[in-house]
Amino acid sequence: MAGSTYGDIFRITTWGESHGKGLGVVVDGCPAGIELDEEAVQKYMDRRRPGGIKYSTPRKESDRIEIMSGVFEGRTTGTPISMLVINENHRSGDYSEIASYYRPGHADYTFDKKYGFRDYRGGGRSSGRETIGRVAGGAVALQFLNELGIEVTAYTKQIGPVAVNVDKFSKNDILSNDLYMPDEEAAKKAAEYLDEMKRNRDSAGGMVECIVTGMPVGLGEPVFDKLDAGLAKAIMSIGAVKGIEIGAGFRVSSMRGSENNDEYVMSDGRVSKLTNNSGGVTGGMSDGADIIVRAAFKPTPSIAAEQKTVNKNGENIDINIKGRHDPVIVPRAVVVVEAMTGITVADMLLKNMAANMDNVRRVYEK
Repeated sequence: MAGSTYGDIFRITTWGESHGKGLGVVVDGCPAGIELDEEAVQKYMDRRRPGGIKYSTPRKESDRIEIMSGVFEGRTTGTPISMLVINENHRSGDYSEIASYYRPGHADYTFDKKYGFRDYRGGGRSSGRETIGRVAGGAVALQFLNELGIEVTAYTKQIGPVAVNVDKFSKNDILSNDLYMPDEEAAKKAAEYLDEMKRNRDSAGGMVECIVTGMPVGLGEPVFDKLDAGLAKAIMSIGAVKGIEIGAGFRVSSMRGSENNDEYVMSDGRVSKLTNNSGGVTGGMSDGADIIVRAAFKPTPSIAAEQKTVNKNGENIDINIKGRHDPVIVPRAVVVVEAMTGITVADMLLKNMAANMDNVRRVYEK
């Protein structure tokens, strides 16, 4: 299977299945000398682990990360960083029934047709549990960015019809509620909506917004390797994402040029913008403003309500999916968006070092 590696210089390769012995990641291209230990990575793992919040699957996993290589005396060594999480609560029997049919909204049918077989235990590589490796790798990237004064913050912007009120936005609220919403009032309304979904044996979608502050100018390339193109690939590679916006996003289609253009001004001796409709990316390169990315997540496809599908014998059947499932994916996906954004920016930073001779001279001239 190809396609489990992302990045050019700062590169991650994830491995493992939802109900296999474990999952993990190998991070290659990470500079030496970055402060890193298992607890630094674990704080990110805890935000995506199952059973950690009311609205996640009841599957209980500690998701304890083990760093197997690439770190010595609390700092990265410049060699590949291998990290591992052992699966503790994999009840494959919960999924034996679905081996004979294709679940609506899942990769069962496409995986079967592509490879000729599939791992039906929770979806195998198609499971959301694959994101363990992304989050662990992202934790390394985010540590790297923090040392350069770059901060990546993601949060739940919307669940179902309930959206955060920008006038009540509070960064301190993000980690104070189970839904990671920076608006306590919206979080309460969203929780009520999710309770309704659970009663109706249904699920909800939503949106994650991610903001990157402290960005230098010039990351990304003007043609195929645009920063926004890289972000789009990274975020769209998350299983449940069905749409992405940068800055004003789809609103630009109804704006006038005079509205959409971000006008430049001098501020404190440097060029800045009066607005940020570009979302921090102009011409494929970072323009120094905050990067603003939004990802739209579909509702959890595994629901208890009756659905129609087809079995492997080509027969039409009705099903009620059993097992342990999230009524909403969004809260646990917040840290995944944060991780993939961090990995993309870290990779672009390292690639940008060779963009001109002045940068090369700074490294190699005596």
